Amino acid sequence: MTKRKLTHLSSKGEARMVDVSEKKQTERIAIAEGFVHMNPETLRLALEGEAKKGDVLGTARIAGIMAAKRTHELIPLCHPLPVAKIQVELSPSDDPVGIRVEAMVKVTASTGVEMEALTAVSVACLTIYDMLKAADRAMHFGGIRLLEKSGGRSGTYRADAKA
Repeated sequence: MTKRKLTHLSSKGEARMVDVSEKKQTERIAIAEGFVHMNPETLRLALEGEAKKGDVLGTARIAGIMAAKRTHELIPLCHPLPVAKIQVELSPSDDPVGIRVEAMVKVTASTGVEMEALTAVSVACLTIYDMLKAADRAMHFGGIRLLEKSGGRSGTYRADAKA
């Protein structure tokens, strides 16, 4: 494996925002995923709209979209991007029990949207937890990872299938 230089560090090791002004603007897409584990009764509350705080899936979807748009305000050194599309999908699962969250973010820019997709998934998972915590404090989430990215100098990346 070749050693890669960290672009967010100066030659002195100081954090800096990368200059992307010379990079070609291309269409870039990133897809990320995560999973919120919960009890079957908690999943039923979410799916049947019986959670005390309201529409869990709709609220989590909007929260994920809003978070992707504000990633540069949340993650140091991220560039603000003219995001063209954000899609957040929430899929219930019986085995394992919970909700799978997937976010796709698309932009035409000089830098990628991986952080926006990962932020969308993270905040959607947090929102699901927040909206259902009164019913199930044992919920937990994880498996947040980049599934795929395309565009830019480094080309396409696809994660290995989960074991």
